[in-house]
Amino acid sequence: MIAALALTIGVLASAGPALAQSAASDGQKLAFDRGKGNCLTCHVIKGGDLPGTIGPELKNIKSKYPDRNDLVAIVTDETKRNPQTVMPPFGRNRMLTEQEINAVVDFLQTL
Repeated sequence: MIAALALTIGVLASAGPALAQSAASDGQKLAFDRGKGNCLTCHVIKGGDLPGTIGPELKNIKSKYPDRNDLVAIVTDETKRNPQTVMPPFGRNRMLTEQEINAVVDFLQTL
């Protein structure tokens, strides 16, 4: 029993970076999807095609937003922080689920 528990913990621990990488990959797909996240409509993102320039270029995100929760809040509903923003409230309007927002944030933190 203890050996099985130790093995399970070991497997889960080693899967951590792989799961994070998978979430970031899923987040990139959402961010680049013109029908879902649609981040490229307003933002330049490395690797994205035909970006817009309404919003800031998305780069050095982890250094700009070291607290991940700030970035989640921005994607969820930036109007709470900045009522004049043109950033769509992806969470409040249910354009993205909480899981999808977290995946997008995982991706943005790799930029």
